[in-house]
This record gives sequence, C-alpha cells and structure tokens, in this order.
Amino acid sequence: MLSWIDYRDSVHWTHQTRCTYLRTMPPADTGASTHSRVDASAPPVSSSPERMAPGRPGYIRMRLALFTAGLATFALLYSTQALLPAISDNLHVQADQASWSVSAATLALALAVVPLSALSERFGRRTMMTVSLTIAVAVALVVPYAPDLGWLIALRAVQGAAIAGIPASAMAYLSEEVEPRALVGAIGLFVAGNSVGGMSGRLITGWVADGYGWRMGLAAVGAMALVCAIAFRLLIPKARHFSPAAVSPRALARTVTRHLSDPLLCRLYAIGALFMTVFGGVYTVIGYRLVEEPFGLSQSMIGSIFLIYLVGTVSSAATGKLVGRLGRRGALYIAVSTTTAGLLLTLGDSLALVLLGLVLITAGFFAGHAAASSAVSRTAKTGRAQAAALYQTAYYTGSSAGGTLGAMAFHTGGWTGTVALGLLAVAGATAITLYGTRRARVERRMSPAPAHA
Repeated sequence: MLSWIDYRDSVHWTHQTRCTYLRTMPPADTGASTHSRVDASAPPVSSSPERMAPGRPGYIRMRLALFTAGLATFALLYSTQALLPAISDNLHVQADQASWSVSAATLALALAVVPLSALSERFGRRTMMTVSLTIAVAVALVVPYAPDLGWLIALRAVQGAAIAGIPASAMAYLSEEVEPRALVGAIGLFVAGNSVGGMSGRLITGWVADGYGWRMGLAAVGAMALVCAIAFRLLIPKARHFSPAAVSPRALARTVTRHLSDPLLCRLYAIGALFMTVFGGVYTVIGYRLVEEPFGLSQSMIGSIFLIYLVGTVSSAATGKLVGRLGRRGALYIAVSTTTAGLLLTLGDSLALVLLGLVLITAGFFAGHAAASSAVSRTAKTGRAQAAALYQTAYYTGSSAGGTLGAMAFHTGGWTGTVALGLLAVAGATAITLYGTRRARVERRMSPAPAHA
C-alpha cells in the first residue's frame, strides 16, 4: 500500500520532470530520448489551458477512473491474505506454503515495476494502465479455479506482475494531464482507492469465504475488480500531453546502477524493505493465530481485522508534520519504537491486547514507510522516476520476504517465532537509522554545509 506522502513527494518530482528535468538532463538519466518528448513549439506545460483541473472537462472522470483502478488493483494484490487459513485447510498445506499465494504476487510486482515504468514511456500511461488492469482482472477470474497450490501461486505471480503497471503509470499520467494546482486532489483520491482497495479486498474475501468458501471469496473480489476495470476504461480521458519516448535499456541500467551506488538511497530502500517485512509477516500470519484457541475467530471476523488499516491512513498523513518537527530520523525512531511495542503486545493471549498491538504495528509501519519513501525523491538528484520505482521494488520485496519468512517462523516457533522475526527486522531498521545519524554528525563536523542523513 502506498502512502499519501509517497505520492505528495512524487508530485514534486514528476512535475519537475515534465517541465524541467527532461528538458535539461541527458538521455542517460531516464533512458528516454528528450527530442521525442519535447515539442519546441509547444507552450509551457504548466500554463496549458488543456490540462485538467476542477471545473474543466474530464477532471471528475479522471479522478473517478483512477480511484476505481486503485480500488481494483490493491484489492486483487492482497486478496488471498485473509484467506490463508482456509486455503491451508482446503488444500492441506502448511502456512509457509500457503503464504506464497501472497508473496508470489508481491515479489512479481517488485520485479516488474521498474521495466513497466520504462515501457509506459514508450506506449503511454493510459495504455499501460488499461492493459495491466485487463490482465490482472482476467487472471482474477481464473484464480478461483486453480486446482492446486502450484497453479494458485503461478496465477498470482502473473497477476502481481500485471498490477505493477498501475503504480508505474498512474503518477506519470497525473503529472502530465493535470494542472499542478489540482494534483494533490487528484492524487488524494487515487491513493484513497489504493487504501480502500487493499482493505476491502481482505474484508470481502473473508466475509464471503465464511459462508461459501475461499474460492467464492476470490471470485467475489474478481467480480468487483471487473466492474472497476470497465468503469476505469469508460471514464479515463485520453492523454493529451504524452509524447512517446524511445527507451534505452542501457541508459536505464546506468541510472539504476547509479541509484544503487548511492549509500543514502540504499539505506532508505533497506528501511522500507525491513518495515514491510514486519508488516507483511504479521498480517500474513495473524489469521492463523486468531483462528486458533484461545481466540477461535471465524473467517469473517479475521477479515474484519483488516479494518485496522484505517489507522495507517491517519498515521501516514500525520508523518509529514512529525518529520517537519523531529526530522526524518526522529520520525523513524518513533516508528520503530511504536512497531516494537506493538509486536510485544501481540504476544499476550488477550484479544484486546492483540488488537492494540496490531494498531501500533500498523501505525508504526506506515509512519516509517512514509518517512523513508518521502525522502527518496528528495534525495535523488537525477532519475527520480527510477529512484521511486526502486523503492517500490525494495518495498514489495520486503512484503514477499515478510510473508514467506513470517509463515515459516510461525510453522516452526508459533506466533512467538513470527514476532521474533519482526523484532529482528525492526532492529535492522534501527541500526540503519543509527548509522545514518552518526554519519550525519561526522559530515556536519567535517563540513559547514548541512548534511543529509
């Protein structure tokens, strides 16, 4: 799930990219030909009267279209997470095996997001979103008929790779087609679709599965996603400001390599991955914990647990003020402390303590994710699109690792094992943050200029 702060900062770099960055940087920074993207006779894009804005044709349609796209894709991405206990029982597999129905989708998304972000430069944002959503929904309609776990995992991997085309293209579409003054409102509804979709997918599958089985739960989400995909295609306005660009794989590789050689960016990527390892592990396994005694919750009640995601919406939005007051590292220290407290609380046998722990874990995760991701676009001086895509790669790799390793830890050591894995990941994020703090102090002593940590 992507936070509002991710996209708020993405607005900055995508708008700058369109107006300044691609006009001044050499092709090596983006992998695209600048000549094919910029029309010298065109007026400045920021003042173009044809861009969408409140009160102009297409603006409301565009916002609704992207809301439905976000709703569908994130409902699909985590659709099996709330169903893992039922899948394990029906297919006679262990938790660590069933968890791959989630991890395969997020890992495929992580691997596909960078190349699909480059392909959107060539074929267009609207086309990429349409194709990606169509494939993801088509797979969703087949997934309920998977005869065994192997087929289920394979189909989910294809679905995850297809979903990667949505975040890779949506922000670029908005930056090109919407006036800068209207971007925040447009992005806000798109991110709301992500959040509502991620939560509703788990809720719907849990509620339907309780009465009709996990396959019908997946079918219900697939049907919802189909309606959303049709609405998206009917509503999304044609792109008027996109110019196809030739994409150079070598230039893209140079940009990616440059980002991966930047120590600060690598620290931010690692922090995002570690926070997501905690989050992915906890929410992948929590259903197994709550279906057992002393809790004995039903499938629908387990699905309802994901309403706690609403805490993350508040937490990620509040992190902006927290970073402004305490700095990025201060916000990260609060995030790791909150997450640690939440993990420890879930060790209790009281349902109230477990739920409170989940609230703290969710709040801490979203705060840490928001603080790290919002720093990426500010840190990258060139190739910001690729820098943000690499963060998403690390983020969803962490989700995949957390889901699989968390389930393995649960299989061998119960919930205590999953919590131990989470605490280890939090310790890693803390160590990286402490290293950044010490490095910043050294740089401040060596140079009078402000240092970036």
